[in-house]
Amino acid sequence: MNSELIDQVSAQLGANGLPYSIPIHPNLVHLTLGLFIIGITFDVLGKVFPLQKWIFSSLAIPVQPANFFDVGWYNMIGSTIFTIFTVAAGFYEMLLATPSADLKSAWGMPAMETMLWHGIGGVFLLGLIFGMTIWRGWQRFIWSQNRDEQVQWSYLAAGITVMFIMYIHGTLGAQMAAEFGVHNTADSLLRLGEDLNTMLK
Repeated sequence: MNSELIDQVSAQLGANGLPYSIPIHPNLVHLTLGLFIIGITFDVLGKVFPLQKWIFSSLAIPVQPANFFDVGWYNMIGSTIFTIFTVAAGFYEMLLATPSADLKSAWGMPAMETMLWHGIGGVFLLGLIFGMTIWRGWQRFIWSQNRDEQVQWSYLAAGITVMFIMYIHGTLGAQMAAEFGVHNTADSLLRLGEDLNTMLK
């Protein structure tokens, strides 16, 4: 690519290395995680509802298993939609990243390797979340037509496994920001020798 074009783009980037002040990807990540975890959690609550039914009745809270399953279903749909934008924003921001090449993460990986694994993992998780949502829809509209329960134990076990993968994947993302300073405004300003008290007012 033409070096003059690169210089033009670089001149428009802020202290965090992005053309906007707050990174989009980390904020969308928390929506993806929150919606998925809430979806699986409420499906677990709906599945074990008979065990805690007395808790809700003693508190005079009118709850049915279907209420929990509705929350689980709509949160899975929301998670899938937000994950598409999360991955897209992540790849865009990854293209603008300029991490230090001489550092290694707590897991012993250099910045580029960490970024690649995080990017590949994001696409993999998008596929898993999309697959889980399709599976959840099949259970809701086909499998559970003559049942009170809307989810299978295997689905819940798969969801908990996906949460564990999210934890590992999220740790890679946290290492990129905390250890390599990728799109971290304070880190970038410190490297430039700027006074944070003055710059971040």
